[in-house]
Amino acid sequence: MEKSSSNETQTLTSKKELLDCTEGEDCQENGLLVKNPKSALHGDKGEAGQISNGYSVVQSPVPCNGIGDGEDVQCTAQPQLLELEERETWSKKMDFLLSVIGYAVDLGNVWRFPYICYQNGGGAFLIPYTIMAIFGGIPLFYMELALGQYHRNGCISIWRKICPIFKGIGFTICIIAFYIASYYNTIMAWALYYLISSFTSELPWTSCKNAWNTVNCTNYFTNASITWTPHSISPAEEFYTRHVLQVQRSKGLDDLGGISWQLTLCLLLIFTIVYFSIWKGVKTSGKVVWVTATFPYIILFILLIRGATLPGAWRGVVFYLKPDWQKLLATEVWVDAAAQIFFSLGPGFGVLLAFASYNKFHNNCYQDALVTSTVNCMTSFVSGFVIFTVLGYMAEMRNEEVSEVAKDTGPSLLFITYAEAIANMPASTFFAIIFFLMLLTLGLDSTFAGLEGVITAMLDEFPHVWGKRREWFVLGLIIACFLGSLSTLTFGGAYVVKLFEEYATGPAVLTVVFLESIAVAWFYGINQFCSDMKEMLGFTPGWYWRLCWVAISPIFLLFIICSFMSSPPDLRLFDYNYPYWTTIVGYCIGTSSVICIPIYMAYRLIITPGTFKERILKSITPETATEIPFGDIRMNAV
Repeated sequence: MEKSSSNETQTLTSKKELLDCTEGEDCQENGLLVKNPKSALHGDKGEAGQISNGYSVVQSPVPCNGIGDGEDVQCTAQPQLLELEERETWSKKMDFLLSVIGYAVDLGNVWRFPYICYQNGGGAFLIPYTIMAIFGGIPLFYMELALGQYHRNGCISIWRKICPIFKGIGFTICIIAFYIASYYNTIMAWALYYLISSFTSELPWTSCKNAWNTVNCTNYFTNASITWTPHSISPAEEFYTRHVLQVQRSKGLDDLGGISWQLTLCLLLIFTIVYFSIWKGVKTSGKVVWVTATFPYIILFILLIRGATLPGAWRGVVFYLKPDWQKLLATEVWVDAAAQIFFSLGPGFGVLLAFASYNKFHNNCYQDALVTSTVNCMTSFVSGFVIFTVLGYMAEMRNEEVSEVAKDTGPSLLFITYAEAIANMPASTFFAIIFFLMLLTLGLDSTFAGLEGVITAMLDEFPHVWGKRREWFVLGLIIACFLGSLSTLTFGGAYVVKLFEEYATGPAVLTVVFLESIAVAWFYGINQFCSDMKEMLGFTPGWYWRLCWVAISPIFLLFIICSFMSSPPDLRLFDYNYPYWTTIVGYCIGTSSVICIPIYMAYRLIITPGTFKERILKSITPETATEIPFGDIRMNAV
C-alpha cells in the first residue's frame, strides 16, 4: 500500500474490502487498531498484514443496503484514515538504554552490593546472586519492559488491558514513588553539600580543629604517633554526623529538632534540576542521561585505578572476594542475594513500564533487557573493587583488620569511610569533587526515572485533565515531593530516611511485583502474553521464560516477602536504637500504599453490575483493547 501524503484523508478499502469486526477478531477503535478484549482471553489472533503510514485507522458506519448487490450481508464498518496525534517516542534507541541503565544503576550499586557481598561469603556470594538474577530478577525485568512496550501505557491505565481488578497496583506504585522521592533526594542533598564543601584547598573533614569537633576526634593520618582507640572518632565522621546532619541536636524520632536551612537549599536546587530535566518528557530527559548515565562510569574507572595503586589495596580486595563456602548453607545469604538483585534491577516501580511505553512497537526489548541487566550487575561487581581497595588502604593506615574498617554501611560508607580515604590521598580536592559529582549523577538518574513513572501513569490515566498540562503537573508533583521531604531535612532527618528506606519501599514493592507477575501469568494468561510478544518481536519466548514467569519468579518473590515479614529489621543508626513503636509506624507506612490494592478490588466489584460470579469474570477480563501504534497497524483481511 502506498504511503499517503500528510494533508490527505483517504478511504483505505473499497466496498469489497470490508473489515468485519466480530468477536474473536481485531477491531478498529478511536483511530487505532485494537484487539477485541474477549479474544484476548483465548489468545486468538487473525493473520495480519502491516500498513506503514503516518495515520491511524478508524471505522465509519456504512448502510447495509446497496452492499453485496442485493444479497443479505452482515453490516460492517468501513475503515477510514484519520490524522491523529502519535504517542511520544524516544529520539534515539540509546536514549532509552541510557535511561534504563541510569535508573537501574544507582547509589545502592555503590554502597549496598559491596557490603552485602563481603557480609555473605565474599566470592561465594556471587553464586546465589547469579542464580537469583537468572531465575528471578532478569525475567521480571524483561516482563515489565515487554508489557510497557506492547500496551504503551503507564502503571495505572495498563491494567484495563490486562486485568482490571488489579488496577490498584498502579496507585500503590505512585504512592511508593512519592515516598522514595521524599527521602532519596535528601541523600543527594547531602552529596551536594559535600560537593560544595569540597571546593577548598583543605577539605573540611580532614581536621579536628573545627567548631563541630569533640575531644574524641582523632586524626591519625596527619600524626603517625596517634593510636586509634575504641573511643576514637574520625574527623570525617564528625563532619558527617555533627556538621552536615547535626544529629546531636535531635533526641531521635520522637524529637527531630528544627530544619537545617543548608540542606533545605541543597534539596531545593536538586529538585530544580530534576524539574527542568523531566518537565518536557522523554525528549529532554533522554538527552540529560547522556551525561548523568555515562559520567559515573568515567569516575568509577578513575577511582578504580587510583584505589588499586594505594598501599594496602590488596587487603581490601582479598577481603571482598575471599569465598566463605559455609555461608551458602545459610538461608539469609540467599534472601540477601534475591533482595539485592531485585532492588538493583528495579521492577515494580512503574519506571520500566513507563520508559518502554515510549519505545517503537517492534523494538527488541528482549535484547534491551539482557544488555541493561548485565551492565547493571557488572557495575555492582566493579563498584566493590572501587570501595574495597580504599577500605584496604584505610585498614593499612589504621593498622586494623579490614572487617573493623568496613563496619559502616549504607550512606555512611560513602560519606564517612570513603570521604575520609579520599581526603588523605594526593590531589584530594580533585578526587572529592569528582566522587560527589558521581554520587549526584547516580542519584539524579534514578529520580528522573521514578518521577517519570508517576507522570506517565497519571497523564495516561487522566489525559483529558493533564494531557496538555504536563509542565504544570510535573511542577505540582515536584512541590509535593519537596514538602514531603521536610521531615528528612530536620536534625534527626537521617533517622527518618533510615525508617523510610527499610519499611516504605521494600515489602510494598515486593508485594506489587508478586501480584503483577500473578496477574500477567495466571489471569491475563501466559499464552496470551507470549502471543503478544510474538506479534511485537517476531518470536515467542521459550520454555525457560514461561517457566520463570509462571512459577519460579513468583516463588522467588514470595520467598523474599516471607523472610522479611518473619524477621523485621532491627534498626540502629549511629548510637540511636530505634524504639519498638517505630516498627509499628514502619509497617503502617508500608501498608498505606499496599492498601490501595484491596480497596480498588472491593470498589471494582461493588460498581460492576451482575451477580457476584459475573462481577468477578468482568473484573478479570480486559475491558480496554490494546492499540497498535501508528506506523505498525495490523489489519485482518476479509
